[in-house]
Amino acid sequence: MSAPAAVLFDMDGTLVDTEVLWWETADEVAAGLGHRLSDADAPEIVGRAVADTAAHLIGVTGTAADELDGVAAELTASFFRKVDAGAPLRPGAAALLAALERSEVPFALVSASPRSVVDAVVAGSLAGADFAFTLSADDTVRTKPHPDPYRAAAARFGVPASACVAVEDSPDGTASAHAAGCAVLVVPSLLPVEPARGRTFARSLEEVDLEVLGDCLRGPEASGS
Repeated sequence: MSAPAAVLFDMDGTLVDTEVLWWETADEVAAGLGHRLSDADAPEIVGRAVADTAAHLIGVTGTAADELDGVAAELTASFFRKVDAGAPLRPGAAALLAALERSEVPFALVSASPRSVVDAVVAGSLAGADFAFTLSADDTVRTKPHPDPYRAAAARFGVPASACVAVEDSPDGTASAHAAGCAVLVVPSLLPVEPARGRTFARSLEEVDLEVLGDCLRGPEASGS
């Protein structure tokens, strides 16, 4: 069995159950601007970076464009408070990370959340996980859905992106990893992700082990997905 050169994990909604907290945060900020979130807003909220969500809220509420930085700061501060209070791990996350450590397969965290939020989660819910490094939205010029974060992560490991498996839950995160050239294991959370070549699907991280990750590099047909 051929193991990935590295496994690149998304954070929100993949390893930790924070997507609901992010939606609550965005809904509270939107309400302050006179807007209630609905399913129509979801593609601009779920899996999106702070700046993208702030821009969406500015647009749908008709708020002045010069308020963008203030809305983004409010989103970040509110989300940080929620995450810092504790975010539960997704089912199977702890066991999978421990299995990778035992097998000496390196892994990193590749998130579209701000550095302050990433550090809070790594020090809290993910304390003890042996990440080689973490990348936040602040660490590349462009974040998800652009391929930059996953390209940067592969470069940090000194391996081709095609030798890495990215583990994602959202359409934007999946698009980012796919465009970078990674094999993608998709474990959907709040939004469905479209099937495509190079994407393998699992219902939960509880279904994922080193064999499944290796199969991702050979394509969904290798595991019968």
